[in-house]
Amino acid sequence: MTKTVGVVGGGQLARMMIAPAVELGVELRVLVEGEAMAASLAATAVGDYRDAETVLAFARDVDVITFDHEHVPQPVLRALVDAGVAVHPGPDALQFAQDKLVMRSRLAELGAPQPDWAAVADEADLRSFLDDHGGRAVVKTPRGGYDGKGVRVVSDPADVAEWFAASDGPLLAEELVPFTRELAQQVARRPSGQVVAYPVAETVQRDGVCAEVIAPAPRASERLMEVAARLGVTIAEGLGVTGMLAVELFETADERILVNELAMRPHNSGHWTQDGAVTSQFEQHLRAVLDLPLGATDPLADWAVMVNILGGPAAGGLTDRFAAAMAEHPTAKIHTYGKDPRPGRKVGHVNAVGDDLEDAVYEARAAAGFFS
Repeated sequence: MTKTVGVVGGGQLARMMIAPAVELGVELRVLVEGEAMAASLAATAVGDYRDAETVLAFARDVDVITFDHEHVPQPVLRALVDAGVAVHPGPDALQFAQDKLVMRSRLAELGAPQPDWAAVADEADLRSFLDDHGGRAVVKTPRGGYDGKGVRVVSDPADVAEWFAASDGPLLAEELVPFTRELAQQVARRPSGQVVAYPVAETVQRDGVCAEVIAPAPRASERLMEVAARLGVTIAEGLGVTGMLAVELFETADERILVNELAMRPHNSGHWTQDGAVTSQFEQHLRAVLDLPLGATDPLADWAVMVNILGGPAAGGLTDRFAAAMAEHPTAKIHTYGKDPRPGRKVGHVNAVGDDLEDAVYEARAAAGFFS
C-alpha cells in the first residue's frame, strides 16, 4: 500500500523531496502558501499553514505530516496530534527550533556545549550582559529569525531598542564567539529510535546567508568528526527529533565546538548530500518520518562542494543559463528552485564532487557563476 506524506510549506525543501518520493514509491502532497511556490509541482492544496482547519483538512488523508519550515504555530501542531495525525517532527520537538530561548535552556539541560547566553528583558539587562562579555554581544529575536534576520551584533542596548519595544517577552543575548569557522552536523532519527549521522561539513556564510558548504569539513580531525556526530545524535535523542536535524556549530581555535542553531528539517547545509552521499537528506527525511530503515550516509567521493545561487541573473531567467553552464562544467549538478531572481534570494545551488578539493570547489563556483 502506497504511503502518503503531507508536507506543510511549499518552498524549495519540499520541492527537493519530490524526486526521492517518486523513487521510494511514496505519494507526496504539499500544502503551499500560494500558487507560485517552489514546490507547486506537488501542490495538492493552497492555504494558510497558521489556520488549524486548513491544515487539518490537508492532513485528513495522509499517513504523516512533516514540514518545509518550522513556522507552523504550536496550537495548529497540537490540533493535528489531538486529531490522531502522525506529526514528525512533533510539537514537543519543534518548540526547540521555534523558540531560541527554549532551545538554549534545553541544550543546557542536556549538557551540550554552547555560547554563554541570557534572556534579557530590557535594555538594562542587555547592558549588564554586555559589561560581562567585553562590551559586544549577539542579540537575537527568539522566534522567527532565519538567514541572518532577527540577529544583530550590538555594543549598545539602543541598537535593539525597537526589538524590545515590539517584543512581548525577553530577547536572547549570546556571547560573541571568536570562532575560526562554522560547521554543520546532519543527523536523521526515526520514531522507533534509529539514528544516523552524516560527516560534519564546513559552511561559509556571507551576510548571514549560507554561501558554500564543503563536506567533509577540511582539516577536521577524527576526534572532531566523532565529537560532532555524537553531539548531533545526543541532541536528536534528547529533543525527541524525528526526521532530519541540522546542528549548526562554531569551531574555536582550540577545536572546541559550540551549538549555534538548530533546524528540524532538510537544511541548506545538507544540500551536498543530493549528489555527494549514498542517501540524500531529502530521501532520508522521508524514510525517517515514515519510520522506514534509514539509508547509508557514506560520501560518494572524497569531497562534495555546494555553492548557493543567490539572487540570480540581473537580466533574463535562470533557464537561459543552463546550456552554457552544462557545456563548460559537465560534472557539476545544477539544482534550481523555480523562483524568480531577486537580490539575495536563494534561487538554486550547484553541487560538485570529486577526489580533489580544489577541482570540486572550482567546478561548483564556476558553474554557479553562470547564474549570477
